[in-house]
Amino acid sequence: MERLSYTDSPNTVIGTDHVATSQQIDTATDHTTDKKPYISHQPDANGHIQYGEDEHAIWQDLLTRQAEQIPNRACTAYLEGLTKLNLSATRIPQLQDIDEVLQASTGWQTAAVPALISFGKFFKLLANKSFPVATFIRRPCDMDYIEEPDIFHEIVGHCPLLTHPAFATFNETYGKLGLSATKEERWFLARLYWFTIEFGLVGSQLEDRRIYGGGILSSPSETIYALDQTVQDTSKQQPSPQPEHRAFDLLDVLRTPYRIDQIQPIYYVIDELDMLFDIVDSDIMGTVKQAMSLGLFEPTYPEKTR
Repeated sequence: MERLSYTDSPNTVIGTDHVATSQQIDTATDHTTDKKPYISHQPDANGHIQYGEDEHAIWQDLLTRQAEQIPNRACTAYLEGLTKLNLSATRIPQLQDIDEVLQASTGWQTAAVPALISFGKFFKLLANKSFPVATFIRRPCDMDYIEEPDIFHEIVGHCPLLTHPAFATFNETYGKLGLSATKEERWFLARLYWFTIEFGLVGSQLEDRRIYGGGILSSPSETIYALDQTVQDTSKQQPSPQPEHRAFDLLDVLRTPYRIDQIQPIYYVIDELDMLFDIVDSDIMGTVKQAMSLGLFEPTYPEKTR
């Protein structure tokens, strides 16, 4: 899943899915790095994308793992959307097949894009009910957690909920707000997307709490971690023994910093998915300006070491 480069700070160009940061561009062109950059496959004249058998095998492994983990963890609307998509367990889907379901449900469609696109293109796509999908799949070394937005993240993480009106409307409104926002306002808006569409939880009662954020649902390890209140993993990717769940408050969300290169220490919780309609109807940009004047909370994560 594409995340912001290193830490959330005023000196970092903030984006959401697919948006290139200056450091990511530098990394992509830095041939001294050991990691080979991801490159999206290009569709043919008929819009069909050819994937290799090794790529289909990774899709199958990822989908098999998630199928074992999402029952009783993913929200009901997500599971219903996943059923509508009827994804192949062995083959990476073609975007036209996804579009047929989304168009019939909420009028949305996908748009094949490179791994990273500009802010303007990202917001314009969402504002026009087109969801950007990078047409590559992660390598085995990134199975549990990937910073770039691969096709598994977009199709399995987000597209099921794009069949739900509240989720779809939220994305469309977010795109429209982003188009007219200033660079600094976009920096704050990014946190709203991060703590909802990417890493949101739903359910006021802990026993009924479920995942709706695509960043969680496309990460096998974070799908377990996000709802597990007894985790005692002390590996370097775990920021704390267990995550903190906070009730959603728009101003607090906009002031909460985050890191992109580790599993999250904080998740914000909405009572029900239709609460996304309430957020859309609120004065989001007015609250952004308030957050800008108040500044960020102190981070709960360790400082990035280079």
